[in-house]
Amino acid sequence: MRISEKTGRYRWAKDVLRQLKDELEPMMASPLAIPVEPGGWWHQYVCPEHHTELLFDPQERDADEFVCPYGCRLHGEPYRGAWLVMKHQSYARYALQAAAVFAGTGDNRFAEWSASILLRYAEQFPQYPIHPEAEGWMLKGRAFHQALTEAIWATTLIRTCQLLLDEGYAFHDGQPKLDTFFSMLEESMTQARHILVKEQNKPESNYTAWLNAALAGIYALKRDKDKLAELVHGEAGLEHHLTIGVKADHMEYEGATYYHVFVLRAYFIVVEMAARLGIELYGIRGEQGQSLEGMLDVMALLANEQGELIALHDGPYQRIPYAREIAETVEIGLSRFGKADYVPMLKEAYRQMYGKPERAGLEAILYGREELDGYLDSDPEAAPAAAALRGSSVLLEPSGFVIGRRPGGVLSFFADFGPHGGSHGHYDKLHLTLAGRDGWLAPELGMVPYGSVTRKDWYACTASHNTIVVNQASQAAHTGELVRFDETGDGTYAWLRSRGAYDGCTLDRHLLLTDEWLLDWYEVELESEAVIDWWMHSPKLSAVYRGGQWRSHVGSLSDKGAYSYVRTVSEWQPLEEDGSGKVCRVEMSGPAGQGVALSALSADSSQLFLATTPGTADNPARTIDGLLHRQRGTKAAFVTVYSDSSMPADIRWLSGEGEHPAPGSSGGQAKSAAISFRNGIWHAVLDSVQGLRLERQ
Repeated sequence: MRISEKTGRYRWAKDVLRQLKDELEPMMASPLAIPVEPGGWWHQYVCPEHHTELLFDPQERDADEFVCPYGCRLHGEPYRGAWLVMKHQSYARYALQAAAVFAGTGDNRFAEWSASILLRYAEQFPQYPIHPEAEGWMLKGRAFHQALTEAIWATTLIRTCQLLLDEGYAFHDGQPKLDTFFSMLEESMTQARHILVKEQNKPESNYTAWLNAALAGIYALKRDKDKLAELVHGEAGLEHHLTIGVKADHMEYEGATYYHVFVLRAYFIVVEMAARLGIELYGIRGEQGQSLEGMLDVMALLANEQGELIALHDGPYQRIPYAREIAETVEIGLSRFGKADYVPMLKEAYRQMYGKPERAGLEAILYGREELDGYLDSDPEAAPAAAALRGSSVLLEPSGFVIGRRPGGVLSFFADFGPHGGSHGHYDKLHLTLAGRDGWLAPELGMVPYGSVTRKDWYACTASHNTIVVNQASQAAHTGELVRFDETGDGTYAWLRSRGAYDGCTLDRHLLLTDEWLLDWYEVELESEAVIDWWMHSPKLSAVYRGGQWRSHVGSLSDKGAYSYVRTVSEWQPLEEDGSGKVCRVEMSGPAGQGVALSALSADSSQLFLATTPGTADNPARTIDGLLHRQRGTKAAFVTVYSDSSMPADIRWLSGEGEHPAPGSSGGQAKSAAISFRNGIWHAVLDSVQGLRLERQ
């Protein structure tokens, strides 16, 4: 559907077009300020003190001072090179925006301005050698350090050129410059692809998807159907990449939500370019059935009730350019597959970009169709299927993720037991993320730009995740396993295991979700005595319940490694001991204020601390809270219940053979604990063979 058709049919499209036009007018009133210098590496656009991305104003004509949100002022390299990346990308986006306004209004001023940006880059690109300042590990570009960045930038300019041509704009004398530019881009992208696929033997890389996208755009411009078909069906082409770069459960092979979106967006560009040459690819599949629709379905599964995507492994927590990528990808998928389950992700992306969950901006006018709420009942057949995506628990076994959901339940959980994730993986096996009805209660923290030392020192480390740390050291890179997964009318049960986190260590995490609460029973067994830490991070943890006292304990647990970023605030001590166990209770609150009670059953060796740690990756300096439950020995058990904040659960150990079994020392016999919540009592029985079960008393 042409943009002029959308504005004639939909009110939102008229409003968005007006918004885009108004944004461009002040830019067009001044001469172009496109930098001559090539860009660097955007990941270095980060404050070395606060580890927050530096501020960027696309209307700033030039910059030699770069400011962080906390007021730090930085100069010179590598910040200038990173700023240049942002600037070149912003001009490519402005060019596409102006072409879209031309398509909607017919005002030739916007076409001329858009074309002037294209032609300026066409003149500059031949002057760039292979970037001499790119780091040795990089797949090198010309206009940027990385060929990957170049491919992304190129697709925006290619789409700009195509949109202008679609609307009847003629470049006349400028066409030879564009032909040279696109021919050089083709040569550069082809060479980079050869290095990646043949010399480095990494055809599954997310880079491959983007090199394919850029080349597909060039072939579409040149009307070269044979080359585009080879790019679809040949080695490392779309079909092959779907097979090797996406798991059978439709998740991108690195297990990183961001790179899942990143790769799917590139796939959609290839599909778009192929359609220009009469090749239909929306139904394309990999050898294990991997599909574009399946990849979108997985995105919906990995979002909470608000539509916020979990930040598994490397990837930003929230970032405006990322929200744009989500909006583009979901708009395209929604227009094709029409599933209502995609709508919350789209609304959340627009909320992050513009403050309201409504269509606005370039992605809306280019890719949006119909009214957003219209998808909720537009297709009677799609609606039940979409509801089934999020109405129950899900196991993504090839990727190693399990999602626990109960229809109408208070909580949902996301747990990671799968492969490490390669260069984008975290040391986070058996990590637990919690979501309430209003958002994340225990989020994945995401990843800062790679230029920050905290990428490796904190955000990839085990201590920043909700799992077990032994002797304050991160886990080894390894793959866990799924022992058991059941879903019944009474609850969802997942038994996850790790044998590779530490030498001589076995970790077993049992998660049992009912409609009202979640039981988290985490067992640790070691060959030698150690300090065993159980972590839970949350936007806010408050000591609001009776049953113990918190004493001030301000300080650091270590000046080395990830623990150097942890600051303890207070330590919990029980007020009473009754031989059946002691329960520490805190309230967890998400950003929307929803509260959940966390009840942790302590052992004789337990220490429990409230601490502050770096926050989510969008703003590390805005600290969040952490609960550290520490035990010592060769065996330990951490038994925790999460429930409605108005009624924290009570837990106590039950007798076994006339004794109270010590946590972690059952000698192979079943262990049991009693859980009291509201007017009910349940016995949770853990058997080393059968796993965890509940018995209503």
